[in-house]
Amino acid sequence: MVLILTFSSHLQKEKFEYIYESYKGLMLRKAVGILKDPLLAEDAVSEAFIRIYKNLDKIEEAASNRTIAFVVIIAKNAALTMLANETRHTFVPIEESQTDHFDLEHHVLGEISVGEISKVIDTLKDDLKDVFLLNYAYHFSHKEIAKLLNISENNVTVRMHRARKKLCELLIKGGYVHEKAQ
Repeated sequence: MVLILTFSSHLQKEKFEYIYESYKGLMLRKAVGILKDPLLAEDAVSEAFIRIYKNLDKIEEAASNRTIAFVVIIAKNAALTMLANETRHTFVPIEESQTDHFDLEHHVLGEISVGEISKVIDTLKDDLKDVFLLNYAYHFSHKEIAKLLNISENNVTVRMHRARKKLCELLIKGGYVHEKAQ
């Protein structure tokens, strides 16, 4: 199959080409690590680049740590989607309470350094961390995240709830936040 990509500007084309040339190997290694099959991994990376192309406007600077994290998340999730399609995963139900009583941003902003919060976020399980970062760092909507990760919007909502809840627990346990607002 041949895919022809059209770009709105020469800068968009250069950005995509830079991302492709710079990060293809990293993405392929991530996909091979998950799928254990180089041919399937190449398919996953191809799918990841289609997703990156569709969301190219969300990438401000191609040569940044944020972009590296973004492309790795996309490649990892494309590989996991392929793996899940082979083994069919089960539906994740909505938890009884999806409302977050703890306003994470309100209590954390100004009280904790970016480095410290990054360390806490890094301790989350990958499925929670990916959704959280795509929402907060890249400002993707739940609908966009669902499409990117090939999961339902309901699943995105559940994962966001779990990520915020876990971060709240970790921030309180780490002494960054002293009381939980209800």
